Amino acid sequence: MELNKYDIELIKEDFRRLFGTKPLLVRSPGRINIIGEHTDYNEGFVLPAAIDKAAYVAVAKREDNNIHLYSRSFREEYACSLMALFPRKTWTDYVLGVVDQLLIKGYGVGGFNLVLDGDIIIGAGLSSSAAVECSVVYALNTLFELGLSKMEMVKLAQAAEHSFAGVKCGIMDQFASMFGKKGYAIQLDCRSLEYNYIPLHMEGISVLLLNSNVSHSLASSEYNTRREQCEQGVSWIKKFIPEIVSLRDVTLNMLERYVLPKDALIYKRCRYVVEENVRLQSACDDLKQGDIQSLGKKMFLTHNGLSKEYEVSCREIDWLVDYVRNNPEVLGARMMGGGFGGCSINLVKEKAIDPLVEHISKQYKEATGLTLDAYVVQIENGTENISFKSGKQ
Repeated sequence: MELNKYDIELIKEDFRRLFGTKPLLVRSPGRINIIGEHTDYNEGFVLPAAIDKAAYVAVAKREDNNIHLYSRSFREEYACSLMALFPRKTWTDYVLGVVDQLLIKGYGVGGFNLVLDGDIIIGAGLSSSAAVECSVVYALNTLFELGLSKMEMVKLAQAAEHSFAGVKCGIMDQFASMFGKKGYAIQLDCRSLEYNYIPLHMEGISVLLLNSNVSHSLASSEYNTRREQCEQGVSWIKKFIPEIVSLRDVTLNMLERYVLPKDALIYKRCRYVVEENVRLQSACDDLKQGDIQSLGKKMFLTHNGLSKEYEVSCREIDWLVDYVRNNPEVLGARMMGGGFGGCSINLVKEKAIDPLVEHISKQYKEATGLTLDAYVVQIENGTENISFKSGKQ
């Protein structure tokens, strides 16, 4: 498949047309998560990697306290004062939420002009919201010389998602976007925030994303519900074992003893998370040994858990995973992201990608009536200043 690259001249030209000045340019990538889904807000482990699909911002200071925003994707402008920031349930929340958090924490942010664009697919489970938040906080940190560390920017971007977008996300998405490293996945401990870069040696194998083009209509509300269910399970165990803090500390035996008698559904939700943490640790060993076959088998197991136990998949994503399950050219596949649509992530032998995409696209259209989009993604660096780069990225 041909890989299309984003042309940063597009955002530069629009910024000059709208504001007449030269901007600071920042790129912040989306992410894939190889394994470890819905474990981050349970203080577990995740294995994300930044990709070559990203959000881009062009930004420059103003001489007043106003904010002027423009989205190239939505062809929409919005202006407000620094003193009048509020959620609008639109793309502006991911920009203004960051500004709001900076002001709450006492950082000296002035007015600015900003153009937002990107080639990250919205609603595909690639965490486009975190990419925008990280690009904005990085750009404002640079523009106003705020002195924030990468970790401080990650936490601030996460807080913006909580407060303005209303999604109680874990820290994985923002962390992966900010700390990504070309050619590596990140083994992240979501409790301590300790992390290791794991080399992705997958010669002859590519990461193929199949976008179901199913919207995330249930994703935000059900995401928050799953978090509450996990917290409920922990609270029941904590009454008997006070040192338990999160599902990170829980064993299957504890679940069977203290949660299953109270609520079979909450038991099922918690069991998936506990088992997924164990799977991830083993998957990291697979990668270190170059055993992609074993990693792929664990990805299929993860999908089974997400679909049957955590129940955050959907008919269309299940169809995509089932279609490739017994294909020897596909080493692993699963749903990725918050759920209820978006992409499946597939590890596919490079020579098999084009025929697979051709066949599965036709069958998917017949089965669902929907168009299937396919993307081969490369593992890229995290958030960075690209002001000195030009042309196609």
